[in-house]
Amino acid sequence: MSRRTWNSDFGPVRGFYRDPDNAWIFGVCAGIADRFNFRLGMVRLATIILFMLFSWVTAICYLGVWLLVREKPLVYRGRDNEYDFWRRA
Repeated sequence: MSRRTWNSDFGPVRGFYRDPDNAWIFGVCAGIADRFNFRLGMVRLATIILFMLFSWVTAICYLGVWLLVREKPLVYRGRDNEYDFWRRA
């Protein structure tokens, strides 16, 4: 993972998720870049090139991933006492 993400309830966030925070369209490329530790620009460039070469196949795969893969869960990145306070509220 390119960033250290930690969910205090379940440990590190693992797996493949769409990343809507860094998204241009649906966050598929951002999710691939985050999961496999690639540069986001390179993944987007590869997707654009694949779309120009194999437009229908790439579009169907991209939309399929968008429909089947969940969004990245929210992760708290603060102090434990603040987390406990807001968890109770």
